[in-house]
Amino acid sequence: MNNKAFFEAMNMLAAEHNIPPEVLVEKVGQGILKAVRKEYPDCDEFTVNIDPEKNKFDICVMRTVVDDEPIDMNEINIEDALVSCSKKAQLGDLVPYKLSVAQFGRVAAQYAKQSIRHDIKEYEREKIIEQYKDKEHEVISAVVQKVEPDTGNCVLTVEKSEAYLFKNEQIPGEVLKEGDIIKIYVIGISNPEKKPSVKISRTHKDLVKRLLELEIPEIAEGTIEIKAVSREAGARSKVAVMSNDENVDPVGSCIGTKHSRIEKIIKEIKGEKIDIIVYDEDPRVFIAHALAPAEVLSVNIEDSEDRICTAIVPNNQISLAIGNRGQNAKLAARLTGYKIDIRPENS
Repeated sequence: MNNKAFFEAMNMLAAEHNIPPEVLVEKVGQGILKAVRKEYPDCDEFTVNIDPEKNKFDICVMRTVVDDEPIDMNEINIEDALVSCSKKAQLGDLVPYKLSVAQFGRVAAQYAKQSIRHDIKEYEREKIIEQYKDKEHEVISAVVQKVEPDTGNCVLTVEKSEAYLFKNEQIPGEVLKEGDIIKIYVIGISNPEKKPSVKISRTHKDLVKRLLELEIPEIAEGTIEIKAVSREAGARSKVAVMSNDENVDPVGSCIGTKHSRIEKIIKEIKGEKIDIIVYDEDPRVFIAHALAPAEVLSVNIEDSEDRICTAIVPNNQISLAIGNRGQNAKLAARLTGYKIDIRPENS
């Protein structure tokens, strides 16, 4: 491979893996150096010089100038040194003796390639971990770069790097398009020791929690506290809140004047409804609140250890309490942690 082809390959590699050129030069140099040492195990010192600006690529073994016959590759006769290395070579000097690509050998070249691939993978692993280590369990913005027509999976751009949003982590019914700016929740990094990948979601319940924290100053300040969240992505969420200041209404603060605050969050999650519920330390009161918009006449805790209860509602509100396909009852159960048996007043 001539120098021009070598640097063209380097540029393609940098673009493909989104690696800064200076980092790639370092990784390629390290890979070649490992291979050279493997090919010439008896040599003590080598240099690898890669200069993209000058299209310069040299592999050299450092040899000591002697006046007699060299005993090995670590030495070079002064007459040869003056011709092959430097016209200023003197006895005792350590001079660079260039190795040709042909001398490098097929096996060594293959080893270098493998080593470079390994170093690039290691760089990508470290880059992912470094980029997302402080973003786990947080909400960040991303730009939709591409939507795969067959699967519906999305390639996103997050701070100049790519992330993959699977179809099952997208809000049901939403149609993402190239160029859309969306909020995603960073669940974490999977398989960090080998081939890490960032796990992101728009269906996770904590997306709603983090969006509320970003939008509601009283929550960010700690005046209002989110105690629990349950979510049926694309349909409805229930959020239990409490105020640490008796003068601050937790529900009103979250909803905002003319629903201004909550509407921003609803818009971000594609029209999904959000019920703001007042939390209460008394589980019976909390369960009654959680079953809103239905009116609850009474709640009886059947088994506090197994968290089983019965909620009594007016006859004409049984369907409202249970909800479409049991959605309201399921969300209330997840929010409170209780198995709720809903019964009509006159049964």
